[in-house]
Amino acid sequence: MSKTFLDKKLKERKVLNAFRSLKISSETIDLSSNDYLGITKNKLIDTKDRKGDHSSTGSRLLSGNYKLIEEAENFIATIHKAEAGLIFNSGYDANIGLLSCVPQKDDVILYDELIHASARDGMRLSFASTQRFKHNNVADLKEKLKQARSSAKEIFVVTESVFSMDGDIAPLKLIQESCAQYEAHLIVDEAHATGIIGAQGFGLVLHLGLEDNCFARLHTFGKACGAHGAIILGSEELRQYLINFSRPFIYSTALPETSVQAILSSYQIFPSLNNERAHLKDLISFFKLSINKGASNQQVKILQSETAIQGMIIPGNENVKAVALRLQNNNLDVRPILYPSVPKLRERLRIVLHSFNTKEEIAMLCNALA
Repeated sequence: MSKTFLDKKLKERKVLNAFRSLKISSETIDLSSNDYLGITKNKLIDTKDRKGDHSSTGSRLLSGNYKLIEEAENFIATIHKAEAGLIFNSGYDANIGLLSCVPQKDDVILYDELIHASARDGMRLSFASTQRFKHNNVADLKEKLKQARSSAKEIFVVTESVFSMDGDIAPLKLIQESCAQYEAHLIVDEAHATGIIGAQGFGLVLHLGLEDNCFARLHTFGKACGAHGAIILGSEELRQYLINFSRPFIYSTALPETSVQAILSSYQIFPSLNNERAHLKDLISFFKLSINKGASNQQVKILQSETAIQGMIIPGNENVKAVALRLQNNNLDVRPILYPSVPKLRERLRIVLHSFNTKEEIAMLCNALA
């Protein structure tokens, strides 16, 4: 079989300077990972004496279900004040599994234009019609809700609480009120809010007291939790529906006990990491102050974010890759985000701050960028 068509697509990426390659993480200053609270770096979860199976042996509906995973689902659902939860193997699987099977043919999905790729892929697999609304723009959402309400059987509104590339926070209370006005179901991806937002890191929905007004919430374990997997929170009816109709859940081997033990250990740890969250908040303020003082290039735009994710727009794949390489050569692990992962001319450095970073390291970064 000829592989010419593969080579052609790869060459197109190289011409665009958008070719991706894997890189082993080195002992540089971490300013790129999602280990916000240092649970992984500081090895806060003890794995030496962990007991349990390294394989679940099958899908949850066959041989792969076990007591510990159901206990974990109940425990996490209780913490987030949800009726029920269902664990998936990753955040990607969870978004695909939810959005591909719940919305039906005569339904409409309205989604924030900056929603994660996994949500987009899930919507593509759905039979519902889809329409995007302007990023964090409640007025545009309300206009599209009004239009959809005239014809749609059910309406689903999909957003993130903290956006993974811009780091900004959704106006979730206003979005929820709009959904209530037009009888729409709100779905919130809390991936980058888990562990960070709220007094104990339980996410923006719980922080705002909106847990009873969300159709579904998605929390991932591979970021601040320092583990792997994800959970969809909602009603017991939603849980049973996903068990019966969500293909990524039905046809995937379940997470093993060792992974679920790590998830439980993380959930027992991160609510108590108040000092880490306070230090991270202080670092965010320090970075914003320092980087704004040194900003002089009119082509460079610093995105407005109050979270650990800080973005610096440097238009052009070649330009942003060059700046990232310069930082990496100075022992600063900052990664470029290239087109087509982000829109053309919105290429950027994605700078991620952590509780284990120091002000000296942030000052070094800001000096290098200045």
